[in-house]
Amino acid sequence: MTLSGVKKEGDWLFSEWRLTYRVGWEQICRAAALLFSDMEEPELLVGDAERERTVPVRNEKEVLSLREAGCLTVRGISGILRVPLSVTFFSQLDLVRATVASATEEFSEADYRGFNLSMCQFMDSAELAMYR
Repeated sequence: MTLSGVKKEGDWLFSEWRLTYRVGWEQICRAAALLFSDMEEPELLVGDAERERTVPVRNEKEVLSLREAGCLTVRGISGILRVPLSVTFFSQLDLVRATVASATEEFSEADYRGFNLSMCQFMDSAELAMYR
């Protein structure tokens, strides 16, 4: 996965990432299940770019059985990054959006190089989960 850009708005860093390949719903659900398993108080939203709705899920297996939609968002507090995080996957596209709270020094600035070093391996792990 490649970082396209990052910007800071208030207490959040907004970033866009490009997947190696466009992916379908099944692959998105696999990545979302991995992120879901890592998060404290995870929440999933499905829908389209304009409107999403919260979906009650209790475990990774339920994430894998979600009905297809235009996008899937996983949000909560990342156990790995130790900050609030939201990741949105878009069906049939190579676009992923990630929003990270500027809650630590590591995520205090929207510096492309520094942000990429902090997030790239995490985002690559999500992409690799798509192909398991």
